[in-house]
Amino acid sequence: MIPMNDKLFTQHLQGSKPVLVEFWAPWCVYCRRIIPALNKIAEQYRDILTVGKVNIDDEPQLAQREQIEVIPTLIIYKDGQALGSIVAPESKARIEQFIQETLGI
Repeated sequence: MIPMNDKLFTQHLQGSKPVLVEFWAPWCVYCRRIIPALNKIAEQYRDILTVGKVNIDDEPQLAQREQIEVIPTLIIYKDGQALGSIVAPESKARIEQFIQETLGI
């Protein structure tokens, strides 16, 4: 999982692979709890998907621009556009379902 600032976020959105971005904060207990699942997702889907995370405390302007109101929020981007989002997914299986439904895989 790639820690992203505004510049890295923009670079990855312009890349050829879809990008799954978690908007999170260190003080968010649930955000920390889903890190192992996201790390597994990053490994499992590495050939077709980039997985990154944006700390909203470090990048408040980015979080505001992306209209993040609740964390953790996961958004899938492709060709610079948000395709879908999910808030506080309850499991790795739910994150996988979100990826598969959003990307049609």
